[in-house]
Amino acid sequence: MAMSIDDKLGCDRFHADDNYAHIELNEECRDMDMIKRVVMACPAQLYRLEDGKLSFNYEGCLECGTCRVLAGGNVLKSWNHPMGGMGVEFRMG
Repeated sequence: MAMSIDDKLGCDRFHADDNYAHIELNEECRDMDMIKRVVMACPAQLYRLEDGKLSFNYEGCLECGTCRVLAGGNVLKSWNHPMGGMGVEFRMG
């Protein structure tokens, strides 16, 4: 039986740095088309748009860079890799 995306992501380990969010949202961005594009493109579904306000949960980030490619400089204020030893540890090939 094939594993779902949620099952596969559940096998990964995430080492969150409580003192450093490696992705920072641009609170001044009002380009709703660009914001919706980032929300839909995140493979881990970490961006949320509620009542016109964008939020992001960096603790489960796959570090794929999709959001950086789509909206770096617009929706995102900054995108960096997590500090050494932090971030995602992939456990499913």
